[in-house]
Amino acid sequence: MSLLRRPVAARRERALRRCAPGPLADLLASSTPARDTPLHRLPLLAVDIETTGLDPARDRVLAVGWVPVDGGRVDLGGAGGHVVADAGEVGRSATVHGITDDALAAGLPLEDVLGALLRALAGRVLLAHFARIETTFLGAACERLWGAGLPVEVVDTFELERRALGGGWDAASDPGALRLWTARARYGLPVYRAHEALTDALACAELYLAQRAHLDEGAPETTTTLRHVVA
Repeated sequence: MSLLRRPVAARRERALRRCAPGPLADLLASSTPARDTPLHRLPLLAVDIETTGLDPARDRVLAVGWVPVDGGRVDLGGAGGHVVADAGEVGRSATVHGITDDALAAGLPLEDVLGALLRALAGRVLLAHFARIETTFLGAACERLWGAGLPVEVVDTFELERRALGGGWDAASDPGALRLWTARARYGLPVYRAHEALTDALACAELYLAQRAHLDEGAPETTTTLRHVVA
């Protein structure tokens, strides 16, 4: 069954008509990979964000990290990430994310961080683990900064892992089975320090490649069956 929910081109065109000139408009005007692109040729950008909470209307983005994935290769040369200088009061989240006041003071404005991310995303499909966090926060930030949301196609490793577990996964008895680090352990991937945006983006990229190898044992997948559109 396809995860593709809505034609992305029409949504991007509507957003492009609304948004102010800048990196979002440039991204929306750029081309995206064809829907029938085989997975081994699909260019993606693994993205992770760290936030002060889960509500994009109230909470703020603390840091963003990304790393390109070209077919079956992680391109560390294209990796990037920044702490957001205007993230406001960190409070207790500093204990989780390890982002100190000094790091925030040396960070970049959110507009600059998102501009760099959107430039890196051009021509690629966004890759994330439980991508709803990334897409809701990034979409809300784009709306505030440039007047339009972020309609992007997404491959979500959380959903891929749900598919891989299939009938063997019991949400009631094992609610943490789909977490990034639990999923990585199933594929024998190394343990990294969690809650650092660039590290988590790399962890997501590696998980995706392991999941793709698992999928390839069955039938090779195309992007039509793995991508969905997020407003």
